[in-house]
Amino acid sequence: MLFNSYIFMFGFLPVVLAGYFALNRFRLFKYAKLWLALSSLVFYGWWNIRYIPLILLSILFNYTLGRYLHSGKFRPRTLLIFGLSANLLLLGYYKYADFFITNWNGLTGWHAAPLHLLLPLGISFFTFTQIAYLVDAYRHQASEYGLVNYILFVTFFPHLIAGPILHHKEMMPQFDRLRGKLWNWNNVLKGTLLFSIGLGKKVIIADTLAGFANSGFASAAHFVDSWVAVLSYTLQLYFDFSGYTDMAIGIALLFNIVLPQNFNAPYRALSIRDFWRRWHMTLSRFLRDYIYIPLGGNRKGFWISIRNVIITFLLGGLWHGAGWMFILWGLLHGVGQAVEKLWARRGTPLPKGIAWVLTFAFINVTWVFFRAENLTIALRLLKGMSGINGLGISAVSGLMRWAIVLIVILLGVILLRRKTEIQVRSWKTVMAMALIFVISLFFFNRITPFLYFNF
Repeated sequence: MLFNSYIFMFGFLPVVLAGYFALNRFRLFKYAKLWLALSSLVFYGWWNIRYIPLILLSILFNYTLGRYLHSGKFRPRTLLIFGLSANLLLLGYYKYADFFITNWNGLTGWHAAPLHLLLPLGISFFTFTQIAYLVDAYRHQASEYGLVNYILFVTFFPHLIAGPILHHKEMMPQFDRLRGKLWNWNNVLKGTLLFSIGLGKKVIIADTLAGFANSGFASAAHFVDSWVAVLSYTLQLYFDFSGYTDMAIGIALLFNIVLPQNFNAPYRALSIRDFWRRWHMTLSRFLRDYIYIPLGGNRKGFWISIRNVIITFLLGGLWHGAGWMFILWGLLHGVGQAVEKLWARRGTPLPKGIAWVLTFAFINVTWVFFRAENLTIALRLLKGMSGINGLGISAVSGLMRWAIVLIVILLGVILLRRKTEIQVRSWKTVMAMALIFVISLFFFNRITPFLYFNF
């Protein structure tokens, strides 16, 4: 079920909200949580009911293991390694089996048949969420809750499919706050505003840019059309994913649950490291806390920290998808941060303007590898972006001119807009919210899934 669908907005969400607050109104708090957990499973099963047993088995396994880890018995370290291995094997089977089979066949000449498994929706996110829980339980940083609470922690539908990636301690205590069980008009208005903004980002902006990006990645070869294609994708990915996050945070607020922010103007970053502090922030936190720091972080010397950051982003690239292009994308980000560390040792920081241009150019180049299906397409676009094949000004169509205008406007908004906290202060804000929502409905004739559903 998509957030940007009629069935979700006018059917599923109102029913779930009404049931949750009605049960809380009669002080049936446990049943309210159960209602929300079951509703979240319905939300997940709407896509493919066959995978509900899979997510439930994963939840039951990790919940049981977490209880043993929390108790401190039965060799906690061994249990943790077993739990992490089981989760990674499950993820590897569904997400990477065909990738390894194909590459093994290429290396050895074997002809093993690919499995052609349908990737369970959101498996990367709910697996990482539960890995974080196991590690936190091992460190005694996750309080012990009942099974229904744990099911709700993993499946709470606003974050289930594409994040944000949560810590147990961030969300579960919120469900037990008495004031969180009451209907809160301030949160409802703020959440609806966030949802409307996210909906507009997705269906009005991101899906419009998708047409320019798709056609450009299919055929662009000159300077202008290649840059239009790449910038379109750069902006599409941001508005698509940040739009999803805004909608997820907004929906959670309707239930008086505050989810962590996932974006903070990433294209204003002045370094690659700064970019990852602003882009998909909960994934960056996960990679730092559960890969980079356990590898040693920067505690074991400069060159070990260089190795650790490259390994971390190689794994981050692989997490995004089973393909060499994702691995190359992750490697580029790891090496890019290594180069920044080396430059920082010189003690000569770049002027902010130059730092931004270099960072933004690097981000755009790496998005080419992230989006391109193979190296041939990526190299064609990179040659076009460099101007080797000519400017291609004569081939600029009227539609591409509109694309250029849209890109310039959106980049200006991203770079110049001051970040302010979302507040519903007057009827003008409510009217603007309603206008965005209504305009978005006119774009529902081209409903598309969110890009990060693929990861």
